[in-house]
Amino acid sequence: MAKQTIKGVLLGGVLVLGQGVYSSELVHRFNSPSFNGINQSAHYLTIDEQERTRADDLASEIQEKLDEAEREADNTVLSKFIRNLESRIYSTLAKDLSESLFNYDGIPTSENPITGEINLEGNILRWVNDGTTITLTIEEWFDGVMISTTEIVIPVGNFGGCWAECDGS
Repeated sequence: MAKQTIKGVLLGGVLVLGQGVYSSELVHRFNSPSFNGINQSAHYLTIDEQERTRADDLASEIQEKLDEAEREADNTVLSKFIRNLESRIYSTLAKDLSESLFNYDGIPTSENPITGEINLEGNILRWVNDGTTITLTIEEWFDGVMISTTEIVIPVGNFGGCWAECDGS
């Protein structure tokens, strides 16, 4: 009897379980868009955006460090001294130039004008004082080629003093 009971239980189990079993072909699907193509372009755009953002961040960080190093170099005692010295030299040069333009040592005339020329870092400043006007010509040079010319004409009259007696005084 025990054998029949076991057989009955097994047969009943097989009948019950056997009816619910179905089979089909095994199909593997990749979930990554790189493999299956679904939303693939969006996936590539996301990767591209991440790479570009990272490269931009690195470039920005490098530029910030370079700017900081440049600021630190500009704030050294030596840099401050050089800037101050350059400023004073240019100020003295401008003063000497203006004194030469309005030179009182001689009386400029159209026949005997007072002239001068300065070569300043490869650029040429020329002036001619003919007693009526002062013509200042500035030539900008780069690698032996003249880039531009600027001419300034200053009417003298009584401006800056008189070379001869002014109106009888």
